[in-house]
Amino acid sequence: MALSCRGVCRGASLILLCGKRPVGVKASLCTPRLASTKSSSLWFVRHYSPSQARHGIGRSVVSGLKWANEKYERFLQRRFPRFYMLYHTFMRDFRLLFQDGKEVRRIAARMVSEQIEHQKLPYRDMEKIRQLRRDLIKAIPLVIISIPPFANYLVFILMYLYPRQLLIRHFWTPQQLVEFQGVYHTQRAQHHWAIVKGLERTSTSVQDSRLKSRLVELCSKVRSGVHPVVSDVHAVRTLFSGPPLGIKKMNADQKRHLCALLFLTPHLPGFWIGRRLNNHASELMLLDRAIVRLGLHQLNDTELREACYVRGLNPDRLSPGQCREWLTQWLQFSTHLKESETSLYLHCMVLLTINYPKHPRH
Repeated sequence: MALSCRGVCRGASLILLCGKRPVGVKASLCTPRLASTKSSSLWFVRHYSPSQARHGIGRSVVSGLKWANEKYERFLQRRFPRFYMLYHTFMRDFRLLFQDGKEVRRIAARMVSEQIEHQKLPYRDMEKIRQLRRDLIKAIPLVIISIPPFANYLVFILMYLYPRQLLIRHFWTPQQLVEFQGVYHTQRAQHHWAIVKGLERTSTSVQDSRLKSRLVELCSKVRSGVHPVVSDVHAVRTLFSGPPLGIKKMNADQKRHLCALLFLTPHLPGFWIGRRLNNHASELMLLDRAIVRLGLHQLNDTELREACYVRGLNPDRLSPGQCREWLTQWLQFSTHLKESETSLYLHCMVLLTINYPKHPRH
């Protein structure tokens, strides 16, 4: 009796699934076609890769998320334009922060591959590492808050209400940058005269009469509105490498006032504050030497202002020429300091800035 179509199909299915011909099914004209189908399925299995499938699924998911995000941004731009500007600023500046992270990672990889020490890096690389470290410390709490679903809306509200306290420089507008730097400088300037008074009180315990008179004279110049010269500061430098004004010998109150110059918290034990002050001052001294290697004339106006601000001077009302003049004097002072004289470096963030740009009296 002729083989039915249903039997042939059942036999073909069994051959494809099991690779064996069932009993009762004989070879016929359909057998070559089934064998061809079997070889095709085996070729597909042999060339099928789970990683390729995952890659294809991943691309589909990414493209879907990108499409949804673009649609969401168009909706915000159309319905809530002010909120869209806030959202767009946040996302753009977060990408800039991420790019800075990649750049620092590249610098670190080059340091390892070329065996470059940190103090030998170019100025701009050292400054980028320093700034990114400070930015990450400030940004980590905000990133943690934004992790839960829909928590980014809370982040947008917080960045709108408290941009200076919560956001890093990447998220500030140019106007906010000038305004907030002015606020921070006003806060640290409140400690300037307390630091000068601390030096005057310490001068009474100096045993060397010559050093004592020079320190008193220096404080008197600053109090009378005179901008001291580098030689005035270098004349008392030995007092700042040991007792009574060395970084490890200073009293705790003086250390806490110095914390304000670097925007560090003073609410820590005295020994810990001294260690942090020493580390930050040492880092700035390395940056000063890197500027000398690069050449001060290589810095643009923005870099000049930032360098002055980090070292205690408010460049808001200064011209680029005045910033360059002050930074030249500062480098003449700092590049001759030893590692043990970080205390003098920190005190000069007051002594050499408080009366500038007033000219010295002769």
